[in-house]
Amino acid sequence: MAGSKEIKTKIKSVQNTRKITKAMEMVAASKMRKAQERTRAARPYAEKIRNVAAHLSHANPEYRHPYLVTRDTIKKVGIIVVTADKGLCGGLNTNVLRMALTKMREWESQGETFEVCCIGNKGLGFMQRLGANVVSHVVGLGDKPHMERLIGALKIMLDGYTQDRFDRLEIFYTKFVNTMKQEPVMEQLLPLSGERLGAPEGSWDYIYEPDAKSVLDQTLTRYIEALIYQSVTENMASEQSARMVAMKAASDNAGSVIDELTLIYNKSRQAAITKELSEIVAGAAAV
Repeated sequence: MAGSKEIKTKIKSVQNTRKITKAMEMVAASKMRKAQERTRAARPYAEKIRNVAAHLSHANPEYRHPYLVTRDTIKKVGIIVVTADKGLCGGLNTNVLRMALTKMREWESQGETFEVCCIGNKGLGFMQRLGANVVSHVVGLGDKPHMERLIGALKIMLDGYTQDRFDRLEIFYTKFVNTMKQEPVMEQLLPLSGERLGAPEGSWDYIYEPDAKSVLDQTLTRYIEALIYQSVTENMASEQSARMVAMKAASDNAGSVIDELTLIYNKSRQAAITKELSEIVAGAAAV
């Protein structure tokens, strides 16, 4: 059994760790509420622009935007992986990266190659270790995403699709369900599928100014950017929720460890006292 001094040192160390995890839990809880508000605030815009894009895709048959055209063969795939910049958030990053790796191996077995865009430091490090072809990345977004920080890396991927560098664009991120549940998901961004846009209830027609091509180019580009921005906000809300839960579990586990070490310390102390009394009694009897 370890000595009393070593046990007291371990107890002090675990207590200090619990203070850190408790503080991180409270910080994550505060950030989580703000991240959830941003996610909810972004959803109405994403839904509205989806409706507009759906009507535009059905309203102008004489011009077919490249984003709406499905390729006959898929030889190259563009991948956007959204992860957190930091760890200590449970299995959040691991789950989405595992899903991305599984899909990449599946597509690779079908003879497809990849170009990867990483949003978040964890995903960038993973893809670099994997040896993937990382063509763009964004790290250090902080607690609040800004579209101007994302636009450069996203433009490389959107231009890659229009320039036929790849035939499909997929995004991997963690969807926020509630505080206790976050789901890694994969969604196809390009080409825009019928399921993504949905079918409009009625047939709308538009008067385009200056022309249909300019309007559709701008609208569908904004639509894709809105989808990616929404994915980043969902991932950030999931990150803070997962970190809060993970830090709470760490604090609870630290409390259990402290209780166990305190019990061991008391037993060790009692054994030392009993041994000393036995030695005193034995010495007195010998005299």
